[in-house]
Amino acid sequence: MGSHVRMCAMTFIERCQTAWHQQASLLCVGLDPELGKLPTALSDNSAPLDRVRTFCIGVVEATAAHACAFKPQIAHFAALGAESVLAEVCDYIKQHHPQHVLILDSKRGDIGSTAQHYASEAFDRYGADAVTLNPYMGTDSLQPFLDRADKGIFVLCRTSNPGGDEFQMQTLASGEKLFERVAATAQQKWNTKRQAGLVVGATYPAEIAKVRALAPDLPLLVPGIGAQGGDLVATVAAGLTCAQNPAQHPAGLFINSSRAILYASAGADWQQAAQAEAQRTQLAIAQAAQAAKAAG
Repeated sequence: MGSHVRMCAMTFIERCQTAWHQQASLLCVGLDPELGKLPTALSDNSAPLDRVRTFCIGVVEATAAHACAFKPQIAHFAALGAESVLAEVCDYIKQHHPQHVLILDSKRGDIGSTAQHYASEAFDRYGADAVTLNPYMGTDSLQPFLDRADKGIFVLCRTSNPGGDEFQMQTLASGEKLFERVAATAQQKWNTKRQAGLVVGATYPAEIAKVRALAPDLPLLVPGIGAQGGDLVATVAAGLTCAQNPAQHPAGLFINSSRAILYASAGADWQQAAQAEAQRTQLAIAQAAQAAKAAG
């Protein structure tokens, strides 16, 4: 209980720094349950939502030692009518692994009272430390989330999907790309309480370097490694906030892996396989960080 109270008293950036340091990890494990991909060992007579619960909590326990954060994806639960299971999983993480950052991946983006309800959903219903948001509707759509001074936001900036080019790479009248404007706005306008972060894809390490230059202090949530094939070494080199300081612990990144860890095995050894893949990924990230710092 004491550890949980201390975590609640921290600012969001302090939560991030504590997780990176205590866990000696930059790995974020995504929780994206799909009934058709669950291990065959869970395909018994139990109800589907019970299998989802068992699977997600089993993955959390298998990977917690190698991760600094967990990122449940709300659509994967909502499509199954499993919002109650999501709440249980989030509560389990907060109770048993309070040092980990809990990021609710919902990509919300709306204004007025709707945004206020989305903020309450993320922070009150699910107890998340941070939430992913779409900034397309501007600052007022983010404000209800920013009003929670101890909570964080990760704003979509340069996403890992190919279709992201359609808008994010558009050149503005100022000469900057749209994703660059988002990064600069997050650093200069939305980060007054040091609670803003950005979502940038590992499939575009050159753009990560541009984002890091524009937003040197912001934590980056990086999907795209593992099943999506992002360049881990280049991503870490581009996104670390302390590559120039060998004495400082690697920081600044939540590198997300979901499917490669979750579905590392469909057999009875699914937890052991998830643990092994998380450990392998954590080690690969650490080696990339050391290489980046040595080259710094």
